[in-house]
Amino acid sequence: MPSDPKNASSAAIYARFSSENQSDDSIDDQVRVCRRYAELQGFHVAAVYADPKISGASTLRPGYQKLLEGARNRAFDVIVAEGLDRLSRDLADVALLYKHLSYLGIRLVTVAEGLVNELHVGLKGTMNALYLKDLAQKTHRGLEGRVRNGMSGGGNCYGYDLVPGQPGARKINESQAAIVVRIMEEYAAGRSPRAIAAQLNEEKVPGPRGGPWRDTTIRGHFTRGIGILNNEAYIGRRVWNRQGFRKDPATGRRRSRRNAPEHVIKKEVPDLRIVSDDLWAAVKARQTAIRESEGVTKARATRFWERRRAQHLLTGLVHCGSCGSRMASVGRDYLACSAARGRGTCENRASIRRGPLEELILKGLRKRLMMPEMVEEFVAAFHEEVNRARRDETAARAGRERELAEVRRKLDGLIDAIADGLRAPGLQQKLDDLEARKAALEQVMADEPPPTVRLHPNLAQVYRAKVERLHLALADPALRDDALGILRGLIEKVVLHRTEEGLQVEIVGEIVRMVELGLDAKQAALPKEAACSVKVVAGAGFEPATFRL
Repeated sequence: MPSDPKNASSAAIYARFSSENQSDDSIDDQVRVCRRYAELQGFHVAAVYADPKISGASTLRPGYQKLLEGARNRAFDVIVAEGLDRLSRDLADVALLYKHLSYLGIRLVTVAEGLVNELHVGLKGTMNALYLKDLAQKTHRGLEGRVRNGMSGGGNCYGYDLVPGQPGARKINESQAAIVVRIMEEYAAGRSPRAIAAQLNEEKVPGPRGGPWRDTTIRGHFTRGIGILNNEAYIGRRVWNRQGFRKDPATGRRRSRRNAPEHVIKKEVPDLRIVSDDLWAAVKARQTAIRESEGVTKARATRFWERRRAQHLLTGLVHCGSCGSRMASVGRDYLACSAARGRGTCENRASIRRGPLEELILKGLRKRLMMPEMVEEFVAAFHEEVNRARRDETAARAGRERELAEVRRKLDGLIDAIADGLRAPGLQQKLDDLEARKAALEQVMADEPPPTVRLHPNLAQVYRAKVERLHLALADPALRDDALGILRGLIEKVVLHRTEEGLQVEIVGEIVRMVELGLDAKQAALPKEAACSVKVVAGAGFEPATFRL
């Protein structure tokens, strides 16, 4: 990387702070310092990216991701931050960022370190990582002391309110406490969490976060001790440090891990008891009976949760036409509205078999959405749009060429005048302005427009044949994963509508993605702007998208 940051002309500023206890002015302060530094270095600030109240331990930050996107698009020449720790406190993340920026030819400059090089990445990255680890240990120690004093070591749970002016203190919310007791009593009496959630939603009782109740909110997880039915706070017992979190290096996301029993801290807080011991015991007795039943015992013996679920063609793509919620798996091979089954907030409780629905979609893709005449129409429209854009670009380029010739002519005249001894106020400024305009025009002229995409004249038939082969590839175990990914890429979503006449299946997809299946491997992919402009819904320009089982 160049050693002189002044070689860059366009800069992006990045600012971040992680603690909610810090003022929002921290971002403004960092940006102000970075702007001052950029001005001193002769940079032109082109963009500012910020992530308030977000930890630097992860790269999953909106502002940071936009910064990376801008770097990939070469929207700037240099990145300016107050310090290397503002960008990340993870050594591996800092090293990876530096590696990417080096490849892109983008300089990384901080107010604290100046132009960042490999030495800064190694030393400062290690120091920041150690600081983060030390901070985590001290925070954990402080929270442990708070819990041992009977205070809360984390967030608030349903049934309690915060006590103003007393960090960690809680008091019982009487109205919510009554709902907790009601849930416990109904469950102990034999009602399912799903039925309880549906009843609460029907009565318009707000859930823990103000939204509708879900059966999983009530059921929770027996072993992890989460959920209304498993929260020991309701019997006056504070439980803390039951699980810890580790960052997955592959995804950057935090994953929970159960801590050893000796690390779990329990503290009796009788003032916060909501549920009696007898009711709690009744709930635990029913949960244990269900867990020890023959069917559940056999299912748990298979350790099914450790196996990766097979991804189907429509996994995560099917939506309920009544409420818009996703259709979730119910039973072995059925789909049903998650809002109707889990929350009781939708009246569409009917289920549909996954296999026949997938076959129906495949049939629709082959015979309805993939009609050769429609692709031919698309190809013609595409070429027309490309030609129009090229005509506009040609006219604009001709205008720039004329302006560049005029600028060069004026420059030559000024240079000749100076050579003849002409001196006048403002002459040098005029010369500098013309030189800058000449450089800008030459830069624009150097960026040649991309070549016109040439589509195969028999594209409609070619890609129809390819899609047919994709359908056959689904039956081949060796090719299924690749074929499945390609076919899923053709579908944005599938919406199921229940009508008096039967089931209507609305397929929403991108015809450009379908057309690209027919492109030769040597041909360029279609432009991104084209893909965004021709998104269609089956039935708009195609045959009616109504199929019946």
